[in-house]
Amino acid sequence: MDTTSARDRIFARIRAAQGRAPGVSNGERAAVADYLARHPAGPRPPAPADRIQAASTVERVATMADVPAAAARYLDSLGLARRAVAWDTLAALDWHAQGLAVECRPPIRDVQADHDHGDMVGITGCFCAIAETGSLMLLSGPQTFASAALLPETHIAVVPVSRIVDGLEDAFALVRSERGELPRATNTISGPSRTGDIEQTIVLGAHGPYRVHVILVEQD
Repeated sequence: MDTTSARDRIFARIRAAQGRAPGVSNGERAAVADYLARHPAGPRPPAPADRIQAASTVERVATMADVPAAAARYLDSLGLARRAVAWDTLAALDWHAQGLAVECRPPIRDVQADHDHGDMVGITGCFCAIAETGSLMLLSGPQTFASAALLPETHIAVVPVSRIVDGLEDAFALVRSERGELPRATNTISGPSRTGDIEQTIVLGAHGPYRVHVILVEQD
């Protein structure tokens, strides 16, 4: 069953129970937009002087054309194979010229113990980055599948500097202005996956990648 269709049916039943039409009217959308525009914002910490702070490692490049070389340098620095899966939106980059075997598809979900099987590196873009927390916001979609950032042990994120916002409020305001509504899944990533569930010992990679590397692109 398509998740989006199931969600729409659930909302339609809720609206029917409230005596409203199944679909959201233009008047209701306008009322929400008016409320958000007039509602006073709560207190927020000052924006960081350096808007590029993250728990991840970071490299700056000039243009999108420089991204494959930066990805190759990062993988080489860790002794990792030059092999990855990537979002469809990154398919136009010349990965092959840098000796990278990049396939634009979701990663294999059943990763074997032998690391020659399964996809160990995922390369994605992001909807925006959040300076306040050093986080990446990813919106799911057919070409921007969340699994590329969550399943491989290594996540490389391509982030245009122009897509950095100050805070989480700004990120959701950008979603509303550019998308109108949230997609099926929104992921906010603030570095490698970590947990302290067992004896309060920090373990990396329990629920996602062991490492996250951000390639900042000065010019889109």
